[in-house]
Amino acid sequence: MARGKLRIYLGAAPGVGKTYAMLGEGQRRRGRGSDVVVGFVECHGRPTTEEALLGLEVVPRRDMVHRGGSFTEMDVDAVITRRPKIALVDELAHTNVPGSRNEKRWQDIEELLDAGIDVISTVNVQHLESLNDVVESITGVPQRETVPDEVVRRADQIELVDMAPEALRRRMAHGNVYAPEKVDAALSNYFRIGNLTALRELALLWTADRVDEYLQQYRSEHQIDATWPARERIVVGLTGGPEGETLLRRAARIATRGSGGELLAVYVSRSDGLTGASPEALARQRALVESLGGTFHSVVGENVPTALLSFARGVNATQIVLGSSRRKPWQYLFGPGVGATVAAQSGDIDTHIVTHEHAGVGRVLRPLRSPLGRGRRLASWAVTVIGPVAVTVILDATRGSHGLSTEMLLYLTVTVAVALIGGLWASILTAVVSSVLLNYYFTPPLHNLTIADPENMLALGIFVLVALSVASVVDLAARRTHQAARSQAEAQTLSFLAGSVLRGEQALPALLDRVRETFGMESVALLQREGHHSPWSCVGSVGPHPAIRPDDADVDVPVSDSLALTLSGRVLPAEDRRVLGAFAAQAAVVLERRQLVAEAAQARQLKEGNRIRTALLAAVSHDLRTPLATIKASVSSLRAEDVSWSEEDEAELLAAIEFGADRLDTLIGNLLDMSRLQTGTVTPLMGDIGLDEVVPGALAGVAEERVALDIPETLPAVCADAGLLERVLANVIENAVKHNPPGRRVHVSAGALRDRVELRVADRGPGVPDESKGRIFEPFQRLGDAPKGNGVGLGLAVARGFAEAMDGTLTAEDTPGGGLTMVLALRTAGSPAGGAVAGSTPAAEERTTWEEQR
Repeated sequence: MARGKLRIYLGAAPGVGKTYAMLGEGQRRRGRGSDVVVGFVECHGRPTTEEALLGLEVVPRRDMVHRGGSFTEMDVDAVITRRPKIALVDELAHTNVPGSRNEKRWQDIEELLDAGIDVISTVNVQHLESLNDVVESITGVPQRETVPDEVVRRADQIELVDMAPEALRRRMAHGNVYAPEKVDAALSNYFRIGNLTALRELALLWTADRVDEYLQQYRSEHQIDATWPARERIVVGLTGGPEGETLLRRAARIATRGSGGELLAVYVSRSDGLTGASPEALARQRALVESLGGTFHSVVGENVPTALLSFARGVNATQIVLGSSRRKPWQYLFGPGVGATVAAQSGDIDTHIVTHEHAGVGRVLRPLRSPLGRGRRLASWAVTVIGPVAVTVILDATRGSHGLSTEMLLYLTVTVAVALIGGLWASILTAVVSSVLLNYYFTPPLHNLTIADPENMLALGIFVLVALSVASVVDLAARRTHQAARSQAEAQTLSFLAGSVLRGEQALPALLDRVRETFGMESVALLQREGHHSPWSCVGSVGPHPAIRPDDADVDVPVSDSLALTLSGRVLPAEDRRVLGAFAAQAAVVLERRQLVAEAAQARQLKEGNRIRTALLAAVSHDLRTPLATIKASVSSLRAEDVSWSEEDEAELLAAIEFGADRLDTLIGNLLDMSRLQTGTVTPLMGDIGLDEVVPGALAGVAEERVALDIPETLPAVCADAGLLERVLANVIENAVKHNPPGRRVHVSAGALRDRVELRVADRGPGVPDESKGRIFEPFQRLGDAPKGNGVGLGLAVARGFAEAMDGTLTAEDTPGGGLTMVLALRTAGSPAGGAVAGSTPAAEERTTWEEQR
């Protein structure tokens, strides 16, 4: 039998007409010839709702008595017996009267769906579990009746019933929602314009998210791989500057305007040494991105606009967010800037240029690898060649209007300029060339390298000395500036690294990613080996194609004989290795911490093993000796020659021997199973199994009159090991029968929920407190509720261990009306591994009384 379909009318607020819409759909289905019944509808005295109910068959409700009061609830059995095509069931989040079969109405609806009946239901947005606290903070009214979001999301159709706040308030004022005496209070409290507007927005956003899920499901079913611009994907370009937080928050607001928008932050680093951005600032912006629900990425590229656009196109971005340039106006002479270049080349990707308080105020230039970079050296030699010649031409053209002192100052200016650009050696050559030109063209006798006036000779000597001195001072200042900038960058990096050590950060991939960002490398890997001649193994890496041996890397930093940090991308200068050594030492500390954590976990396992062995000795000393004593006493009695036993007595003694042997076999079997679980030697043989084939075998040792089975033949097959599954069910059912009151039956039922099947074993015993529900699955735990000699407390521990070995879950919940329900969840045949675990039924949450929820 196919499972029924669920359609839900989601109301933006009470009174918008969701019940009326449900009844209208029922009338339309009835008019088309469908068999429609009303399982439960609450009209609340509204005439229009009562009119919409006319002509529909109503299944009589079930009368319930609670604390002296009489109530009515939907009769689930009557609806299933009637077996209509469609059932109309109002108020999905309703809490049933204590004593009902299910605690919540949505659980009743699940039974109808499992019976193959289509259900049309209603719920208001304020009853969704995920929005419960949000609605309370807006309206000030706590919602005690809630329904899990997953229940609503599983619906085959969800239709939003909406109404403008002003229209809803007018409808209330006309008496169409509440009685006249309640209208004024409602309009001035819960139904204020602001409250209704906020509820409406919540409903629209929640429904839009569900629509996006439908779209993804459709694309997956039809194997559509092409990009559809239905979801916004926003890329934020970061420089590590102070404007980064402003850009991220602005981009996050853009992403939240549409359903499912993604936020991706990217930092482009160059491959020429320590990055110009502060590692601390980048780490702070990374944390902000993650707190906003986005992801942080770092790429290496010489051309920032090209690298940024390549990344954006690679992730199918729809928008790029950049900050206004921090460059000063004169700096635009050297190019249009990153923002303008990206906007011109982005094509169909929208580009947002966001202004901020740091725009146009200038930026600190990134420290260079050396004060004599390649560009500066080329520029200095160009000035060395052109500068003195140009000064000579100008002075020769204006000869007679200036003296030797002015001419010396002009040549000295060129020498100082070369020193500022190219350093010491270029300025020395400029000084020599300038002195020769000054002597040849402007010192008598002209056009001759000899000097007639001793005073001019002294002046030229002083000129050369001053030029060389100024060049040396300028070169020294440039080097000191570079060293200071570099020391500041190293200090910031080491300071942040020390802070991460003090904070106890242990994420090795995050540390390696920080190394890659700091030094602008392509990939970073931490390698380890056991012995001096053992092969290297990678314990952590980031980036594409990490080195698998130190010899394959561009940079190799040995941490110890068995540990090495490798970087690929380029060769680092020697001055970078000091900071890199600090990173390598921190990586070793993180790896050591991880190993200590693993050893601590192993120690805890050994401690738990010791505890189990101690408990096992206690169990052997008492629980195992009890059936042995029974067997020995019975055998001794039968062998006694001085006693003549009747046939009835012999049969009773033989029955005692058989019972003791069975009991001993069960206890030893559980002990062996627990040993297998502790050593990890349980290897299930998974296959497709029907529950109706396994459950009867699990009842072999239980009286049939103690158990009521409700296993539909239409249930899908589950993926499990038949032997292990039978053992799990036998232990769980035996435990339930043991605690069930005499004369009451244990109810065993099953149902399908999406990609899993849930089997419920419910008893009416004393139950288990919420704080003890986890401990009942621990070995040798009986919580004092079982008499001595009634087992060693391993049955449920073995059952959970076997369930988890089959990729399932075993949890405990309260039985409505009193008792304990064990829920075994297994994934259906053909579903991906992990499905049952991911969709397991959580433990029962704290509940309020039925009267409070009403």
